[in-house]
Amino acid sequence: MSGYDDRDGQIWMDGKLIDWRDANVHILTHAMHYASSVFEGERAYNGKIFKSRQHSERLKKSANMIDFDIPWTVDEIEAAKAEVMAASGLTDAYVRAVAWRGAGEDMGVASARNPVRMAIAAWEWGAYYGDAKMKGAKLDISKWKRPSPETIPSHAKAAGLYMICTMSKHAAEAKGCSDAMMFDYRGYVAEATGANIFFVKDGEVHTPDPDCFLNGITRQTVIGMLKDRQIKVHERHIMPEELEGFEQCWLTGTAAEVTPVGQIGDYNFEVGSLTRDIAAGYEKLVRL
Repeated sequence: MSGYDDRDGQIWMDGKLIDWRDANVHILTHAMHYASSVFEGERAYNGKIFKSRQHSERLKKSANMIDFDIPWTVDEIEAAKAEVMAASGLTDAYVRAVAWRGAGEDMGVASARNPVRMAIAAWEWGAYYGDAKMKGAKLDISKWKRPSPETIPSHAKAAGLYMICTMSKHAAEAKGCSDAMMFDYRGYVAEATGANIFFVKDGEVHTPDPDCFLNGITRQTVIGMLKDRQIKVHERHIMPEELEGFEQCWLTGTAAEVTPVGQIGDYNFEVGSLTRDIAAGYEKLVRL
């Protein structure tokens, strides 16, 4: 397969569709040097992007959190995504919307005079964790921690927040794992590098309180599914020593969907009936 920079197709960029290979930016783009960029990862099923508008709204909010305004309305972003989907010819696709401070008059930490740019691309993308949906993903435990909200806008889906995620996932893959679980700055269980995490014990579900990391759209969807099934959900701080007592575990995210976890470090989990039920229920929900 060719690289992501060398494909057929079209990408929406700054208001119009252009050839995929022409969707480039200047080397002095501010976002490349200072991480002034926000993005969304979305999935389309049967030609419809799941919770598309929520993603567009979050993109705008994320930009505001890192101090810039996206010069397109939510309705205009929705229309642009529809254009991209039509141009792609795909019905099941991964959709990436990204907005950033571009090249302009400023080339330093400050960049208020630089234009804000935006692009949307769509491509075919299968299971994020490969065959883990059947046997359960294997996770490393990262040495990096999710930062305090006092140090960075931790609820923005911003590029700079993913640097330690990339480092953690590379370290995990080097050990033969699919991903890494991260603690937060206080030492509580937080999330995986790009997905939220859930645990099961005695028929009840426990998931970290997202007070210093992204409260994922898929996470919120799955909590709603659990409550519809009359399953008690505890959103709370989870200590590392509690991992030993949990019976099941899964990850949630737009890319991950609902992926069972079989192992985190030295802790093992069964791919149990509740995990399978939620995974199957989510697969059905996104295609309604």
